[in-house]
Amino acid sequence: MKENVGTVDRTLRVIIGTALALAGWLGPEGAMGIVLIVVGLVLLVTGLVSSCPIYSLLDKDTCEKPDPRGH
Repeated sequence: MKENVGTVDRTLRVIIGTALALAGWLGPEGAMGIVLIVVGLVLLVTGLVSSCPIYSLLDKDTCEKPDPRGH
């Protein structure tokens, strides 16, 4: 998988994904809890591996690119 998730994006995904997964685990029962866990885990995993399949489909990339001028 091609890396397409930048540092800020990755950090936010890990923090928000962890919070959502924990909220789903400790919070509401039933469908809402499951949805929170699944969404949280998707964000967490995509943040940890620095790759998002949806970004690939949309040809989006938030990785920092080196300055071609060398600055």
